[in-house]
Amino acid sequence: MTTMPKQTLWGHPKGLYILFFTEMWERFSYYGMRAIFILYLTAKTTDANAGLGWDKVSALELYGWYTMMVYVMSVPGGLLADKWLGQKKTVMLGGFLLCIGHFILAFDAVWAFYTGIVFIVFGVGALKPNISTMVGGLYQQGDFKRDSAFTIFYIGINIGAFAAPLLVGYVGEVINWHYGFGLAGIGMAFGQVVYLWGQKYLKAVGNFVPVQREIGTNKKVPLTSVEKDRMIVLVLSFIIVIVFWGAYEQAGGLMNLYARDKIDRVMFGFEVPASFLQALHAFYVILFGVPVAYFWTKWRQKGRESSSLFKMGIGTIITGFGFLLLAGAAIETASSMDGKASIYWMFGAYFLHVIGELSISPVALSFITKLAPLKYASLMMGAYFMVSGIGNKVAGYVGEAAQNAGEYTIFMGVLIFCVSFGLLLVLFVKKLKKLTHGADDVDPKLVIVEPE
Repeated sequence: MTTMPKQTLWGHPKGLYILFFTEMWERFSYYGMRAIFILYLTAKTTDANAGLGWDKVSALELYGWYTMMVYVMSVPGGLLADKWLGQKKTVMLGGFLLCIGHFILAFDAVWAFYTGIVFIVFGVGALKPNISTMVGGLYQQGDFKRDSAFTIFYIGINIGAFAAPLLVGYVGEVINWHYGFGLAGIGMAFGQVVYLWGQKYLKAVGNFVPVQREIGTNKKVPLTSVEKDRMIVLVLSFIIVIVFWGAYEQAGGLMNLYARDKIDRVMFGFEVPASFLQALHAFYVILFGVPVAYFWTKWRQKGRESSSLFKMGIGTIITGFGFLLLAGAAIETASSMDGKASIYWMFGAYFLHVIGELSISPVALSFITKLAPLKYASLMMGAYFMVSGIGNKVAGYVGEAAQNAGEYTIFMGVLIFCVSFGLLLVLFVKKLKKLTHGADDVDPKLVIVEPE
């Protein structure tokens, strides 16, 4: 395991902040794309800012495939790093592919739309799993700062995710869709410049590690029994991830269309563009990321259950309750004179989704870097993002189902499933913890107070 570099800033390696800004701009490009993707597909071809004129079901289907594939490609992205390039070079390759993809999307042509999507899918697949693995590689095993580092990293993700719907969403939805796609590409170009500049702070992390083989043979060193147990826990945690993202990613699909068509978005005399609501998730993460991390730290210090699996179970339950508020919005929509519900239902739902997210997503990222065998580090991170992609596709199916079953039925169904699943996980958390063999425990020797 790589030891922590001596160059630190605010108690963390300086390399963390290089990765922070790189990922911030990558997420700016991705969430900018997500904010206007389905709105562009469903915008009428006769509008002043013409879209492709697709029906909602077809648009949600493509949205599901797109958001799934950008994450599924993380598996070959992880393999590319583990077997040939190393994480550092693979992240660089992914950044270049993303820049190319977004600038192709700036052209107003159907061929450019599909070609650009392909480049973005490959780009995210190469960058996303490996940059997250590099964050974990900056810390020693058992270092309590690892979880807080992923929270800091996660806040960087959400600064980009907050700015993107506001800037890309406005430019794309109000001015021109393709200008919006191009603006997202400019953001990714900034991220690539930061990453190239900061290589001097990343010398000890993300380098290629040759496959270990048994002495005197050509056989790969097999996994130990402990590593096999930890892999089992990782696979089980992936099921949690599918459930969470299947619920959470309604934001870019069903909830995006719902906000456009059935939410009264007029506030203080200004009609809020539907894409702006995509910024709420990130805004809440930036606002509550540190308080939630602090809560779990104090919770652990009081000797209470604070394992990663427990946090993920609680997060799933809280996310589910966000859909209770959306069900309330559906009731108001059905009973109101204009067929629209208050925008404040959306504010509340996104808030609960984010509180749940903060107990799942950054925790899961850290959890993988703790449990994954070193030789499969990037592959397992890629597998995490692959199942995130499957969750995104599930979200697309759920959104499609709502077009026939109705939003209220779908919102209540997601609520019941998430709460039930989360409670089941909390119930069995102690048995599952045994399979981690202490990898999720904090090393008391590394719990020290350093001067800021």
